[in-house]
Amino acid sequence: MSKQNKKHFGWSKTSYMFLSGFLLMLFIVGYVWWPLLDEYLHQFDPDIPAWQQIDWLLIGIFLVMSILIMINANLKKDLPYAIIALAGGYIIEAWGTLSGLWHYYTFETPPLWIIPAWPIAALSVNRLAFFVNHFKKEFSKKWLETIYWIVYGAFFLFLLKFSMKGIAHPLTWFALAFCAFIVTSEKNKSSSLVLFFSGSFLGYFLERWGTTRLCWIYHIGGLPPIITVFSHGMASVAIWRVYQVYIQLLGRSHHRLARSLLPSDENY
Repeated sequence: MSKQNKKHFGWSKTSYMFLSGFLLMLFIVGYVWWPLLDEYLHQFDPDIPAWQQIDWLLIGIFLVMSILIMINANLKKDLPYAIIALAGGYIIEAWGTLSGLWHYYTFETPPLWIIPAWPIAALSVNRLAFFVNHFKKEFSKKWLETIYWIVYGAFFLFLLKFSMKGIAHPLTWFALAFCAFIVTSEKNKSSSLVLFFSGSFLGYFLERWGTTRLCWIYHIGGLPPIITVFSHGMASVAIWRVYQVYIQLLGRSHHRLARSLLPSDENY
């Protein structure tokens, strides 16, 4: 790739470090959970052409996320963001698997091998948000606020219906309360919508892969159910909000770092 293209995409030495870390993570997951990988590889049938058995969707997801995490990579802002996503992903997976809202084919609660995917997905969504942000300029502030309440109001109703099976579990109450708090306390509604739709967009392909391969199954079925797609958007917003709190705890001297991660107009 030419120097001009690298500059356009914001690729740097840190970008290649992130890519190397991503590949290393895949290797470690494959090594530690080799029985799962070995089981997957044994599904290949030598009597069927290899190109028909290659998981093109999974390869496409990996390629897109690999490119996205390399764009404008910054260790100082991305590392804490990834750690927050890692912790958040564990809580979300624990909530879903312990409350019976979904289960993995390994029936772990939660499966640790899926947790490393959360920070990669979160960083990918953050990069994607910078591209989606341009579309919000077509709407007035009044329209954005109206869209905000319609989108999140509908989402919360569907989330509540989806969560009823696990309503007895404490984590379900925590998840619902946390989502309600995030929605009602948000001041930067336009940026929240950008992250929500960016996370939902990437979430569709992740959910499409996981549910059609029966890697995980939701109690309501679906390949995938639409509420789980938009839940990726809500998770992206939640991670972003927690990161904002982290920055505020560091002090005002770090506010510039916080703004550099937000999909706001001044960053484009």
